Amino acid sequence: MIYELIEKRRAVFPAQYNDRPIADEDIQKILEAANWAPTHKRTEPWRFKVVREKAKTRLGEFMVEAYIKHTPDPKQLKAKKIKEKVHQSAAIIAICMQRDPEERLPEWEEIAATAMAVQNMWLVCTELGIGCYWSSPSLIKYMDDFFQFRKGERCLGFLYMGYFDTPLEDGHRGPYSDKVTWMID
Repeated sequence: MIYELIEKRRAVFPAQYNDRPIADEDIQKILEAANWAPTHKRTEPWRFKVVREKAKTRLGEFMVEAYIKHTPDPKQLKAKKIKEKVHQSAAIIAICMQRDPEERLPEWEEIAATAMAVQNMWLVCTELGIGCYWSSPSLIKYMDDFFQFRKGERCLGFLYMGYFDTPLEDGHRGPYSDKVTWMID
């Protein structure tokens, strides 16, 4: 049931991933789910770049170089962690957004549609037993030097993915009623 899947969804980090590869068919299923996200004016702004195998190594090296180049006082430990996170992931999907060339709607609506696409991906990952989490490091502003973006396209972050062995903790949320105001009259 979808409600149980929503409650079960968790962020699972690369340090928790094992070495099991993710099948192409499963990645395709995850991307197909993303494609069914709601979209205002049918702009379908989500764009994804699947990074695997040797491309992961290149991405990790690029991110470390960008970190060292653009950080006033780069730390070796941080650089090492950036590279490890990429290496520990079975696959990484760059989450990108393509701005409507006609700008018929506010940019935030296209970002929101892309976020909904990621939520669909995350739920399918949960169903398949694949751990993932969305990270938006400051380095995403340099990704146009790594990926070939079209005009109006930009990176919003990365979905790190991998299988994991450690059982996940139950989720915790405050009551929804603390966050809702009912307006009847």
